[in-house]
Amino acid sequence: MPELPEVETVRAGLAPFVTDAFIREIDIRRDSCVRLLPGGAEEFRARLLGTRMVAPVRRGKFLWVPVVHGADALAGETTAVEALSAHLGMSGQFRVYTQAEAPPPHSHCRARLSLERGAESLVLDFLDQRTFGYLHVEEMGATIDGLPGGHGSAQAALPASVAHIGRDALDPSLDVAAALRAFRRGNRGIKQVLLDQTVVSGIGNIYADEALWHARVHPERPAHAVSAPQAAALLQSAQAVMRRALAEGGTSFDALYVNVNGESGYFARGLEAYGRAGEGCRRCGRPLRRATVGGRATHWCATCQRRYVARAGARGRAR
Repeated sequence: MPELPEVETVRAGLAPFVTDAFIREIDIRRDSCVRLLPGGAEEFRARLLGTRMVAPVRRGKFLWVPVVHGADALAGETTAVEALSAHLGMSGQFRVYTQAEAPPPHSHCRARLSLERGAESLVLDFLDQRTFGYLHVEEMGATIDGLPGGHGSAQAALPASVAHIGRDALDPSLDVAAALRAFRRGNRGIKQVLLDQTVVSGIGNIYADEALWHARVHPERPAHAVSAPQAAALLQSAQAVMRRALAEGGTSFDALYVNVNGESGYFARGLEAYGRAGEGCRRCGRPLRRATVGGRATHWCATCQRRYVARAGARGRAR
């Protein structure tokens, strides 16, 4: 499933095409892609036709495009009360074409939006092979802290479906002290905490394994047994690895992970742990291990990332 770097790559790719574009036509090719709306495809069209799209925004793995209605759209207003939100699921992707160059809709195309941006006519396709992704139109609400809702916009608002999602690891408004306290709270394994999008968003299975490897922390270490320096190292490692992934367009393992121009990211070459079971650790040379932890495939080095073992009457130790 796309994580922060992959979704940010999509957001940045969409921005120059959809910002200030009017939605002139909508073709829903599979009703399930707008399944969250009670009125389905008909409601989706009614709420979006004629609106002007504002710059796309991302928080963690969540992506939305605020839309402005009526006279406000024509007047250039940028404060939106509704948004077109998109969840990419496991295989969702956007493709953008000029109207003249747009091919017939692909068999995996679930929705096609025709846009007008100045004198330019564009086509925006939402493709989703595995059909777990979806598009939605929802109201925007004010952020609790009064700060921008996500990367790409200064508006202190976000869609209702994102209101419970924590700020992401690369958000300048992230409360670092609170995040580090959360990393050290409770009995869950630290990898489960990293994957909890209400704590710090954007970190998924790939980058959790990478951050744990870089910080030398075993994925099953209980959160309460994570030291303050380890918590800081985990957050810093997650930030560093995701910034590197962003610079390389994200991690693409197959054709399902592409940018709006169809190009794949190539950060998979730089992964240190994820997907490398049986290969030598690049620190110590010992074979990396793989197991299912909390229902997720997990990769680590048993030598560099020592398992935590609790002792009776003691807080435990690494082994």
